[in-house]
Amino acid sequence: MPELPEVETLRRQLAPAVEGRVVAGIEVLDGRWCAPAAAAEFKDAVQGRRVERISRRGKYLTWELQDEVHLVMHLRMTGNLLLIPAEDHAPRPHTRVDIALDSRERVLFTDVRRFGTGVVLLGDEARDDYFAERLGVEPLDANFTADALRALVAGRKAPVKAFLLSQERIAGVGNIYADEALYRAGIHPLRPVGTLKRDQIAALRDAVVACLEAGIDARGATIDDFRHADGARGSFQDRFLVHLREGEPCTRCSRTIVKMRAAGRGTYVCEGCQPRPRARRA
Repeated sequence: MPELPEVETLRRQLAPAVEGRVVAGIEVLDGRWCAPAAAAEFKDAVQGRRVERISRRGKYLTWELQDEVHLVMHLRMTGNLLLIPAEDHAPRPHTRVDIALDSRERVLFTDVRRFGTGVVLLGDEARDDYFAERLGVEPLDANFTADALRALVAGRKAPVKAFLLSQERIAGVGNIYADEALYRAGIHPLRPVGTLKRDQIAALRDAVVACLEAGIDARGATIDDFRHADGARGSFQDRFLVHLREGEPCTRCSRTIVKMRAAGRGTYVCEGCQPRPRARRA
């Protein structure tokens, strides 16, 4: 699933081509993408409006259109946004939405598994409410501090991996970057998050930020479906320290990396560098 670095990569690639352009046409080829809104209603709300800004919140990408109309997209598991040159008319498989710009370029939303979504929100307040209901702190913002993280984890019994995956707490972190951050911080994914010490919380905050920034620097990770706006692959998968490295030696201690289930997800850990939490006494 594309996480914060992958979505931010797309935002940076699309912004120069899309911002300031007018949506000349939009064709929703799969009504499931914008349901429960009808495709015709969706088109009426978007078509003919100028794109003022492309922004990101967590894993959501927003086309901020004139008159405070917001087209909010979520790639889910296998969604991609491809920027197609004006002279390129070749069909792309699994295209769900085709957006034509007044530059004659097109942006295609492709999605093999059809989980990706789009919604139109009218007004800045509606957009802000939409995200407030779904997303917690933005981890690359200045207000994501060790103190802020300590306040979020206080008294919580959930495993730290589950906490990191909860978008209502920290927006944008998914399975890849949670594994990498926990490894960097030396914290076992099954450790109850509320039991973390002050220095561990600070280390975790720094590790989350470092992993996300490294992912953006590598222009995302391509494991299965994620592609750049031009169809190229990301490269962060070549820098993984622990994720997907089951059976390989840890680069720090040489202990074998293992795979387990945590928060319902396949999770990779070095139990030499990330000690397993002790069982509590009855």
